[in-house]
Amino acid sequence: MASTLTRPIVAERRRTRPDIVLIGSVVALTAMGVIMIYSITRVALERNDLPASFSMERQLIFVTAGLLLMLAVSRLDYREYRNFLPLIYAVTIVLLLVVFLFPPVQGARRWIPLGAFKFQPGEFAKLVVILAVAAVLSPDEGDVSVTWRRIGQAFAIMALPTVLIFAEPDLGTSGVIPFVVLVMLFGAGLSWRRLGVIATVGALIGVAVFRFDLLQEYQLNRLRVLFDPELDPQGIGYNLRQSKLAIASGQLFGRGLFEGVQTNLQYVPEQETDFIFTAVGEQLGFIGGLAVLVAFLILIWRILAIAASARDRFGSLVAVGIAAMFMFHVFINIGMTMGIAPVTGLPLPFMSQGGSSYLAMTFAVGIANSIWLRRSPTPGDPIFG
Repeated sequence: MASTLTRPIVAERRRTRPDIVLIGSVVALTAMGVIMIYSITRVALERNDLPASFSMERQLIFVTAGLLLMLAVSRLDYREYRNFLPLIYAVTIVLLLVVFLFPPVQGARRWIPLGAFKFQPGEFAKLVVILAVAAVLSPDEGDVSVTWRRIGQAFAIMALPTVLIFAEPDLGTSGVIPFVVLVMLFGAGLSWRRLGVIATVGALIGVAVFRFDLLQEYQLNRLRVLFDPELDPQGIGYNLRQSKLAIASGQLFGRGLFEGVQTNLQYVPEQETDFIFTAVGEQLGFIGGLAVLVAFLILIWRILAIAASARDRFGSLVAVGIAAMFMFHVFINIGMTMGIAPVTGLPLPFMSQGGSSYLAMTFAVGIANSIWLRRSPTPGDPIFG
């Protein structure tokens, strides 16, 4: 009798335990990122008579806020977002419009100044689109098949924030959203025939973007340099060449922490943000870079496992979208440092310096953990009777 009463209690306790592996991978990547930011910025800060740890300490503020946000979001029932999605989506669009009211920074309008902090709505827009598309593809009742009507609704949700982010301009973030939506449609059961039609339309849109000169010259150069490394030797070509040199110089075990020549002499532009993986490659070598990749693979694996065990279709599709977002960021960011992907300015999750990106990514992991905490009940759970 005692064992019969104890079993549901134990099962329920096990079922409501956070995904320690998921959270652990986030903490490990964050720790690596903080160390790399310190190693990249310390020499320049000391040269300007500032504390060597200034940038690291600033990032630690965002890290603390992000980890607390992740834990808080984990406690919220992810299904509650459905009730507020129209409001959340509308606020997101307004914020994406507000950025155009402020002067450009380095030729782009992506941020809303909030004192010492610059808020980037585009980072959170990706997550809002994931939630909204998941809601469309998982109706409360009736047929759940991926019809052309639902496909149209999903792309309508995607269109406005994508266009606004593209106009900032932010080619990288505007490329994440279509990829994520396509993966979510496929995860929802999109047929290969319809996938082919969508891919064809997407290719035609891509041709139109080039045909009507919708990309700025520097954006075109970021694409061209993949095929012509000598292009723009003082600009994008220089960045890519220094990036490759930094990674190659690390060889198997790296030059040692804080010993990288390219890093210490600041030869790699934007290294603490877009090119932070080069600091890993130079200082910690192939082994260090591989460790980072393994940590990301574990992160994505856990989110896909959460998608498979989700209590409902909505939670499953949200987790699929979050996993796709991380896949795109990791492949493009690390790929661009090695010359196999265009330089788009996408940050490396949890590692690149920046507050908006870190908060958005921890928010996404918090939602994934919320889905895990409320996943399908296990045998012995009181829900089974």
